[in-house]
Amino acid sequence: MAAQPVNVLITGANRGLGLEMVKQMMEAHHPVKKLFACCRDPDGPKAEALRTLAEKHPNVIDIIRLDATDLSNIKQCGQQVGSVVGTEGLNLLINNAGFLDKSILQEATPEGMQNSFNTNVMGPMFIIKEFLPHLRAAAKASKTPGMSSRKAAVVCISSSLGSVDSVKASYSYFPAISYRISKAGLNMLAACAAEELRTDEILFSLLHPGWVRTDMGGEEGEIDAPESVQGMLDVMASLTEKQSGTFLDYKGKNIPW
Repeated sequence: MAAQPVNVLITGANRGLGLEMVKQMMEAHHPVKKLFACCRDPDGPKAEALRTLAEKHPNVIDIIRLDATDLSNIKQCGQQVGSVVGTEGLNLLINNAGFLDKSILQEATPEGMQNSFNTNVMGPMFIIKEFLPHLRAAAKASKTPGMSSRKAAVVCISSSLGSVDSVKASYSYFPAISYRISKAGLNMLAACAAEELRTDEILFSLLHPGWVRTDMGGEEGEIDAPESVQGMLDVMASLTEKQSGTFLDYKGKNIPW
């Protein structure tokens, strides 16, 4: 039986991993009915590649303004998406937008910490909260038992730098203390949400994309965006209720908290 088309939303979809996700989802064998590609400035120069992609798939890709640090804008986005998906709901929400501050403790600023927390923790938290009715609608509309990313799921793009276990091995060459703290907070958010919303049959997962050569990851990264995204999409497709609340890398391996 053919897979049912799904409705997907991706934050930070205008560049890097987010843009690559949009590209690969358009090429995937599993059908996407609507893909809401969200970014802070849809009309700006950094969204040109996304706009070009949307022009090739006008019936599938909707570009929507979403600033993860703006609560009123998050609400507007939720209403906009809800008016499109209706009772079908939103099957997959990917919290991908992120902010990287590379400072060490001795050079950290209140602004760097605040920006990290607002974008990497507060944003995903209130995006999940706003889109919860649409995720519940998707879970209710689904005819399949259990949990999956094609039923109702939230995937948060985290980082191994948010693992307390990783600090001794990686801090010397990639400190980024505010970023690490915020990603640890994101990990806790997803773990808590997985427990709170388990009875709603909404799956939650945290994915580490690897050290990727993007604007954020830098040229020293170990892999390119297409390899990372292909891996993450494969992992997303394989998720079940057994993996809800877990922290995995782009190959599906568990990462220590």
